[in-house]
Amino acid sequence: MENVKRACVYCASSNKVHPKYIESATETANELASKGIEVVYGGGSSGLMGRLADRMLELNGRIIGVIPEFMKKVEWDHPHATEMHVVPDMHTRKRMMLENIDLIIALPGGCGTFEELLEAITWKRLGLVTAPIVIVNTDGYYEPLIQMLGKSVEENFMRPEHAGMWSVVRTPSEIWDALKASPQWGRNAIDFAAV
Repeated sequence: MENVKRACVYCASSNKVHPKYIESATETANELASKGIEVVYGGGSSGLMGRLADRMLELNGRIIGVIPEFMKKVEWDHPHATEMHVVPDMHTRKRMMLENIDLIIALPGGCGTFEELLEAITWKRLGLVTAPIVIVNTDGYYEPLIQMLGKSVEENFMRPEHAGMWSVVRTPSEIWDALKASPQWGRNAIDFAAV
């Protein structure tokens, strides 16, 4: 945990979600800011993204947004982020969010969050990233996806050891215990050949 300096957080931009999901973003910011961990996120000002950024700023934490130009043009970006990187497209955004990070956290979200999380798992499978991945399963939100990932292991689309690429917690306060239990994932730790 002492080696975690920067975390990438994936989460939703919708304001229409149940308050319990917004609270999960607040709690995540509380945990990260209290440990002096800076956050890289999608740069938005609404939904879980906006709450995550607002709370990090309230606690004098560093929040670094990465947003594509087309979202900046419609003013989806957070106006007070510590840093805001405007990039040409979604692909550049996702790649930049994973640069030089020590931890990946997925809060509840929609298809964009699913895509980001699954891409991070894929990159970890290929040794392109080695950071721990923690899925915050607020009120069981991610159960269907967790079951699907388990099914892919059961059906030999992934090896049993690949299930160690991610951890699942119920609340943000459990992230640190998940990190302690997370296996080391070196770039050469797993044979990249097919199953």
